[in-house]
This record gives sequence, structure tokens and C-alpha cells, in this order.
Amino acid sequence: MSFEAKYVRTRRQLRGVAESLIAGPQYRSSGTVRLAVRPDGFAAVTIPVAVRGTELVLPNDAVALEGPMSLVAEAAGIVAGPPEGAYTIADPLPPDTDLQLDAEAAEWVNRSHYAGGYALKSFLPECHPVLWPEHFDVAVTEDEVNYGVSAGDEQHRMPYAYVGPWALPKGEFWNAPFGALYPLDHTIDVDDLAERIADFFERGRRELSRQP
Repeated sequence: MSFEAKYVRTRRQLRGVAESLIAGPQYRSSGTVRLAVRPDGFAAVTIPVAVRGTELVLPNDAVALEGPMSLVAEAAGIVAGPPEGAYTIADPLPPDTDLQLDAEAAEWVNRSHYAGGYALKSFLPECHPVLWPEHFDVAVTEDEVNYGVSAGDEQHRMPYAYVGPWALPKGEFWNAPFGALYPLDHTIDVDDLAERIADFFERGRRELSRQP
């Protein structure tokens, strides 16, 4: 299996874990689906549950994210399920999904999101980047423009940064249906990645300032 194929499977399964094992329980507990990025994973913001690498981390334990997701939830003492009512649940991970996370692919998901969060704080120091489980992207909005980093989707399977104005402008920079997309380079370390992403956000803001 190619790395891209392993990545897509891992990314889809991690998004499902974020939605059903973290965001769903958190929403039912405290009414928010917001997650936070970490250097090696992501975490709830109001309950003590996180993903670190390929493990589900609890206050006094960790459960490997492998095998049927229902058994992982049972071992963790979590009532699994997406955050019904928070948004339209488009692609929930079935409870009997056989989790098969590739460690290298999981690291790339986490590095991309963490670099994105760091870049957003550099670009907009007052912002509070949020990892949204619906699309599995870390993002903020300023002046009717969405800035963020996605782990990938059906349109672009690997990680990318984006600038998404609510009103789509014209020009060569705007290369995606939602605005501008910048593919991320798997070979670059997190510091350089964050710098390149922040530069891309800055360029997007300059391009928008030139719009009539």
C-alpha cells in the first residue's frame, strides 16, 4: 500500500475518532465541539480526553487506537458517537470500524495541524485556533475570511493550507473553489512548515487588499 493510501485511511479514521470519541462526548457533556491541536495529536477542551500519536489518552490510562472502535470506546469508558445536533453529520465512522492507523501517517496529520495552529498564532496573534471535527481542520476567521490547515479531503487528499474569503475574489492566486489552496510538503519540519503556512496566509491577505 502506498503512503498516500495509508495516509488517507489514517486521516479518515483519526477524523472519525475526533468526532465520535472526543467531540461527541464533549458536546454531550458541555455543549462544545471545539478541539485543540497538540504537537503530537489533539485534545478536547473541556473533558480530559486526547489523542497522542496512535493512542487515546485518558487521565490515568491510554488505549491503543487499533481494532474495532466500539471496543476502544468500551476500554476507555467512553459512550461513543458524533455530536448530534451540533452540525450535519456527513460521514460518521461506524462503531465497528477496524482502526488501522499508520504511525507515520498519523504523525503527518498531527504535524500539519500543529504547524497550522502555530502559523495562525503567528499570523493573527490574538486568535484562538480551533480544530473542528466536522472537516478536521484547524482554523480561524477574521474579517469574513477563513484561514486554516486541513488534513485533507476528497478534493485534495493530503494536507493543505487555505485562505477562504466568504466572497470569492478573482485572480491567479485563487486556485480552489473556496479560495486559495497551498499543498503542504511532507518532508519539511514543523518550524519551516509553520513559517511557510504563515507566509501563505500573509500573501492571501495582501491579495485580498488589492481587490477592487
